[in-house]
Amino acid sequence: MSHDPSSAARGAPEIGSRGRRRILYAGVAAAAALGGASVAWWKFQPHATVADTALWGLTFDTPTGEKLAMQSLRGKPLLVNFWATWCAPCVEEMPLLDRFYRENSAKSWQVLGLAVDQVEPVNRFLKKAPVSYPVGMAGLQGTDLGRSLGNSVGGLPFTVVFGAAGTVLHRKIGQITPADLQRWAAPG
Repeated sequence: MSHDPSSAARGAPEIGSRGRRRILYAGVAAAAALGGASVAWWKFQPHATVADTALWGLTFDTPTGEKLAMQSLRGKPLLVNFWATWCAPCVEEMPLLDRFYRENSAKSWQVLGLAVDQVEPVNRFLKKAPVSYPVGMAGLQGTDLGRSLGNSVGGLPFTVVFGAAGTVLHRKIGQITPADLQRWAAPG
């Protein structure tokens, strides 16, 4: 190993091949960690996807046969809940969603129930347990729409919260809680 008198004169320590290797490994590990963290950050941040954008061009029939254009709901915070009459957790959370809608609609919040079901059972259900918010008939295609919005398992209930700009802010597979609604509705 050669000795560089200029580095010794400045008080700089010599780095041997073992030290250089450790620095190289540390640099590679740091780069990999940063890359992994960047991918995770991007994956879990709200992004406007093709599905988000396409959603706003859709129109759903209501259980009463009227048309409900998603574009009419754009520009205000929107909670979209995918549900079905045969889904016990879906049915259990509907009164909570209805209360949230009634308490927050004056604050510009909107709620939309998208039924992954058929019209007849939905109409029977809504006669027994009406809700204040609009319901659209997504039918079996609702499962595909839910998947395109982040529901990779296709389970119900599935809830997506959109900001006023129309991008996804939150997603939840499974029954929502009052704490979920409180957190989602909190300003900021």
